[in-house]
Amino acid sequence: MGPALRDRLPLWLQLRCSLEPKSLAALAVVLVGAAVLAGAHFWSARPQTVSAPERVRGAAAEALVPAMDSGASGSPGSGPEAAGGAPAMGSGGQIVVDVSGKVRSPGIQRLPSGSRVADALSAAGGVRKGTDMTGLNRARVLMDGEQVVVGLPGVQPAPGGTAGGPTGTGQAGPAAPLSLNTATPDQLETLPGVGPVLAQHIVDYRTEHGGYRSVDELREVSGIGDRRFADLRPLVVP
Repeated sequence: MGPALRDRLPLWLQLRCSLEPKSLAALAVVLVGAAVLAGAHFWSARPQTVSAPERVRGAAAEALVPAMDSGASGSPGSGPEAAGGAPAMGSGGQIVVDVSGKVRSPGIQRLPSGSRVADALSAAGGVRKGTDMTGLNRARVLMDGEQVVVGLPGVQPAPGGTAGGPTGTGQAGPAAPLSLNTATPDQLETLPGVGPVLAQHIVDYRTEHGGYRSVDELREVSGIGDRRFADLRPLVVP
C-alpha cells in the first residue's frame, strides 16, 4: 500500500515529506485539526435569536399602559374638547362636579377629566322621566368644581360656582352672572341688548365650538361689537 499511496501523492508533497510514515501521519493530524477548527468557527458565527431582558420588556409594558388609558375614554360621550384647550382637572386626573335637580341620584360625582355633561347625568342615575332638557348642552366638557342643574326653570349654574337665575321685573340683567354654556335662549334675552336673534347666535356658537372657554369668545359671535361686549362682559361667565 505504501508504494501505491506514494504514486498518488503530488511530487512536491513527496519531496517535502520524503514519504516517511511519521511525516504522513503528522500531515493528516494537521489537516484534521484545521478542519475541526474551521467547523467550530463557522458554528460559533451562525445567526442566533436574542430576546430582550426582562427589565426592558417590563419597562416598555408599563409605559404602554398609561398611554392606552389616556387615549381611551370611559364612555362614548367622554373625551377632550374637539376645538382644542384642555378642561380643568382635579387631582389624580379626576374632576368633581355637583349634579342637582331632576336626576335620580343628585349629589357629588367624581368623573375622569375630560368628561361631559352626559357623563355626569349618567353617573347621577340619569334624568327623571318627563324632564325638560331644553338649553342643557349635554356635549359640553365639564370643569372641576362645576355644578350641573337639571330641569329647574330659571336656575342656571356657572361652572365652578353657584346657581343663579334671571332677575325680577324692572332689572336690566340677571341677578347673578349667566353661564354662556348652560343658559337657554330665553335667559340670554334677559341680558341688555340681547334679542331672540342674538341669543340664538350665542347658542349656535356654543354648539359649534363645544362651549365657551372664556367670556372673550363672545367677540366672535355675529352681532356683538365692542360696545355690546363691554355691557355683557360683567353679566356672563363661561
